[in-house]
Amino acid sequence: MSQYGNMTLDQYRDALASDAPTPGGGTAAAVALSQGAALAVMVCNLTEGNEKWKNGWGDAHACRIVATPLLELGHQLASDDAEAFDGVMSAYKLPKNTEEEVGIRRLAIQNSTLDAARVPMSTANNAYELLELLPPLARNGNANAVTDVGVAGLLVSAACKGALFNVEININSLSDEIGGNLRSQLEKLRRSCRDASREVMRSVHDRMQS
Repeated sequence: MSQYGNMTLDQYRDALASDAPTPGGGTAAAVALSQGAALAVMVCNLTEGNEKWKNGWGDAHACRIVATPLLELGHQLASDDAEAFDGVMSAYKLPKNTEEEVGIRRLAIQNSTLDAARVPMSTANNAYELLELLPPLARNGNANAVTDVGVAGLLVSAACKGALFNVEININSLSDEIGGNLRSQLEKLRRSCRDASREVMRSVHDRMQS
């Protein structure tokens, strides 16, 4: 189990609140992904096998397949994000007394910054994959748990959007040659996440009023 998966809620809260550089927003986004996935799995459990919600079994099954691995992966990404940021900080502390050391330091900063962008991009991509599956679950799953789908949507949306903040701030310091691919992915995913988030909320509100 990952570092943050082993913490109690109180320990995790206090770690976030401390003045230590990590954990930070990237870690919080990944943990939010795990929590949103857990709520989604709960709704799947309340839907599948219940004859009253048989029309939603297929949607629940599809959501479960994606959400279940994220229970642990979210915590792993939380640890990976903190480690990646620590790597950037370590790179900046490398000596720069000679030309050779300056070159080594520059390369280390570049590589660690790229890694610090790739990890939250993974968080964002996984979050979006789950987010797309929540509207059908809201429409066809157990109606008594539709608000749980809504909260799951908020958490997963926050995970995606929050992770993209970390992608952006890291690739801003990279050249187009190095960070250009991530930059193009970022803009596309941000728009897709916005649209999917709105669809989740629409689906939840429609179901509540039906």
